[in-house]
Amino acid sequence: QELLVESGGGLVQAGGSLRLSCTASGFKLDDWAIGWFRQAPGKKREGVSCISDRGGRTYYADSVKGRFTVSRDNAKNTVYLQMDNLKPEDTAIYSCGRDYSDYGCPHLAAQSFHLWGQGAQVTVSS
Repeated sequence: QELLVESGGGLVQAGGSLRLSCTASGFKLDDWAIGWFRQAPGKKREGVSCISDRGGRTYYADSVKGRFTVSRDNAKNTVYLQMDNLKPEDTAIYSCGRDYSDYGCPHLAAQSFHLWGQGAQVTVSS
């Protein structure tokens, strides 16, 4: 069974940092671009970041540029999202997904992703 599992969420004060992990099982992660998306209560899902299959290209939403860094360790079958200088508006459930087209990653287009993880709650207090 192919799965993506997120971990590393939690509660942090504004200005703090968290690192999320997205670990794959049942398939090799290095064949796929992986994206991070988030959804806050009452809001639409928002693309946050994406990394290409070999890691050579990364993409970020304007709202997180300069604060978040996506990386991958294909030997560990894991993609990471390092989140620094967190703000209360970053509070959301963060999910990773597998991109099945060439369009999804550079455009952070959720409809091009599938095999979503269960999500990790990130809460930033002011």
